[in-house]
Amino acid sequence: MNIGWNGSIKRQEEAVISVYDHGFLYGMGLFETFRTYGGIPYLLDRHLERLSEGCRSIGIRYEPDEQQIRSWLRELMASNGLIEAYVRLTVTAGEGIVGLPSGDYEAPNVLLLVKPLPAASPELYRSGRELVRLSTLRNTPEGEIRLKSLHYMNNILAKRELTAIGTAPGAEGLMLTKEGWLSEGIVSNLFFARGGRLYTPSIATGILPGVTRARVLELAAQEGVEAEEGFYTWEQIMQAEEIWVTNSVQELVPVTTLRDTEGRTRSVGTGQAGPMTARLLSLYREDTNK
Repeated sequence: MNIGWNGSIKRQEEAVISVYDHGFLYGMGLFETFRTYGGIPYLLDRHLERLSEGCRSIGIRYEPDEQQIRSWLRELMASNGLIEAYVRLTVTAGEGIVGLPSGDYEAPNVLLLVKPLPAASPELYRSGRELVRLSTLRNTPEGEIRLKSLHYMNNILAKRELTAIGTAPGAEGLMLTKEGWLSEGIVSNLFFARGGRLYTPSIATGILPGVTRARVLELAAQEGVEAEEGFYTWEQIMQAEEIWVTNSVQELVPVTTLRDTEGRTRSVGTGQAGPMTARLLSLYREDTNK
């Protein structure tokens, strides 16, 4: 595969990051994952805005140029023979001394990685997936809000727990905060509905402010659906009529089975994607085609 490296394109084996890069030494770096529709990255401006805000907050001097990123991505996809792509844009702090710096990082490294999009299963969006409550707790954010940073050990530990449980293929794991509030999935934000009202955990719980999460809230508002962001418990989600999870690659995926830490399961709603989930997914896909 070819990869993007500081604005150029190289074979993956030719791209080398220094052992003194603080992305490697201290996890100082951020990334964004998104996908294309018709070869065009969706909501790229929002991803780049989140990335640039994060870089400013941790002292990495990087301001992405949207048009340059679009052109670079087109060239990279073509070089790999991809019509559509799963995309990861990563910014690492760049080289520094061994030791904790006090100043800003002036020379970051920027990587652009692509791979084929996973095949979408229409059945997944009808019959949904299982959501498993994990014992692994969501750690607290690095700063005031969670950054999409290279500090990903918490998510990997959660994924290892989910794998060890032996769930059905495609299951997602749900982490709670140390206070017992619902937070988010390993790779997704969480929504649920009851009585025609939509609920999603507050950013104040320490979750990632997801780009897809924000877009779904906007689409719900356009439909006149009342939405609430707050602090919720596992017991409350057990009473939900609909549940779904979101991320930029998989869009909105219905959850039709809940499993607790004791292995007990409960069906959600009718066991199929509910009407609010289906409507918001339809609106979201319409939006990607504009």
